[in-house]
Amino acid sequence: MSQANIPPISPLISISMDQTILLLFASIAHEEIALAHIINAEAEKLQLVLGTLENGTTLTSETVTLSNLLDINASVTKTLQDVIMKEMLLQFKFENVLELISISPRP
Repeated sequence: MSQANIPPISPLISISMDQTILLLFASIAHEEIALAHIINAEAEKLQLVLGTLENGTTLTSETVTLSNLLDINASVTKTLQDVIMKEMLLQFKFENVLELISISPRP
């Protein structure tokens, strides 16, 4: 077997401080959108079992038992706790970017 031929890669990237700050804000915004999608999916999960989805889709009473409802509630609770933790981390990241703006030299 021959060795892989890996071309030389220069790790140098040249972007300005303003571009860096914009990229950091964009990354925060993308993560917030992803979390919004997760929250929406959890809401739809609850609406499905409760029979309140707008499209009329519902489960039969044989499928929805008290045990199933409690399991789904526990799952949604755990997921939302994870979302809250991620939101806290994003808040810290946002505050760090704001601090970076305040200490970075402006032309």
